[in-house]
Amino acid sequence: MPRTPRTEEGQTDHAVNQAGELWNRCAGSLREQVSETTWQLWLSGIEPVDFANGVFVLSVPNGLIRERVETRYLPMIEDTLANEVGSPVRGRLEVQEQEPSQPEQDDPFDDGAPAEPIRRAPAVSQSNGNGNGRDTPAVQLDPKFVFETFVAASSNRLAHAAAQAVAETPGRSYNPLFIYGDSGLGKTHLLHAIGNYVSENFNRRKVLYVTTETFMNDFVDSLRTSTTLAFKRRYRECDVLLIDDVQFMENKEGLQEEFFHTYNDLKGASKQIVLTSDRPPKSIETLEDRLRSRFLSGLITEIDPPDLETRLAILRSKSESERQEVPDDVLEFIATHVKNNIRELEGALTRISAFAKLNQEAISLAQAERVLSDIVLAGEPRRITPQMILEATAASYGFTIEAICGPSRTRPLVTARQVAMYLVRNLTDYSYPAIARVFGNRDHTTVIHAVDKITGQMQQRRQIYEQVTELIQQVRAGT
Repeated sequence: MPRTPRTEEGQTDHAVNQAGELWNRCAGSLREQVSETTWQLWLSGIEPVDFANGVFVLSVPNGLIRERVETRYLPMIEDTLANEVGSPVRGRLEVQEQEPSQPEQDDPFDDGAPAEPIRRAPAVSQSNGNGNGRDTPAVQLDPKFVFETFVAASSNRLAHAAAQAVAETPGRSYNPLFIYGDSGLGKTHLLHAIGNYVSENFNRRKVLYVTTETFMNDFVDSLRTSTTLAFKRRYRECDVLLIDDVQFMENKEGLQEEFFHTYNDLKGASKQIVLTSDRPPKSIETLEDRLRSRFLSGLITEIDPPDLETRLAILRSKSESERQEVPDDVLEFIATHVKNNIRELEGALTRISAFAKLNQEAISLAQAERVLSDIVLAGEPRRITPQMILEATAASYGFTIEAICGPSRTRPLVTARQVAMYLVRNLTDYSYPAIARVFGNRDHTTVIHAVDKITGQMQQRRQIYEQVTELIQQVRAGT
């Protein structure tokens, strides 16, 4: 089919309409795949320009956004477009020309406010006015993670109570609050619950939730783009700062220096600080003494692995929230064999539910025993590493480990990469940022997208379910 000639303006009305319709169909899906902060800062200003010969041209407000989208989000955009049109799509980004009277958008880290007013999703973030006429950063919070959905028990009761106290009286109770424990036990859930509570009940308070990796990336970007003042405003003008996985500050002197000053500014202004880690402050090697002493000056609380009753309660809560009818004996079977990690506990329930849905069967104990046979036979399983998962996935899909961790975006390779990310998330204690580093230093939102996508596909596509299940069994068995 010959391409429609372009007009002097560089595109035809037909091409514009086609590109606009396709982008409108894909924008909702893209927004669901990333956090609200990511959408507002980097993707909300993208506009469709042209779509022809498999190339989709998109305009972005400035060069900084183009660089960030190209390096982190373009593969996801191309994948979403390709799924919609049924054939490969290559994306090309162009910086839009600015009107003389319209100054170019400031750095997105300047309080997170683009030139256009932010259109927020109320369930995720709110405008927390502070009387200065400037909008505040979008709050990157998961609306599912609230205190009502957190299962409190003896293993986490102190952390839960402290988090509630901090949320109810920000800056006055337990400042800082430091929560530590193994991965997958609910630390991130409590951080989001604090943020959601404050956003709902103190709508003039600015809440900022970030991982340590995000804090580091923002700091590096501010140095590279000479926007350190915007960076300082973003982190020092918030009322509640929630930082996940502070153990990743190890061996990063410059980052620790910057966080030290951020901490002092916030604490001096009676702003609330909440931190999480996989270990207590005294066990974080190469952490500067001045930072360690400040962490120790607040409340330090640990989350332990849940006992059997708590594991059962967590499973019941998850099945009810997803409107799944799961017999008690199946829940007891899962809770008995998955003991140390809530993430793996919920993953086992997901596997059983997906199997039942694919086969149009009711969930039963016999079925659960078959589906989770690898867990039962493993007894006390060996420690699984990302390398083991990469080796098994590469062999299964016929790729090299270097290809899976590399930049290529061919469809079969992307599927293998996403499956491997899903397995690392569910079979190891690696956090999203840590997994992103394993897979070629990608952004952690790419891992979140992959995990969510494979979780959904396991209930819809038998091939994906069988591939994932077979790889889980191989990795556990060491074959």
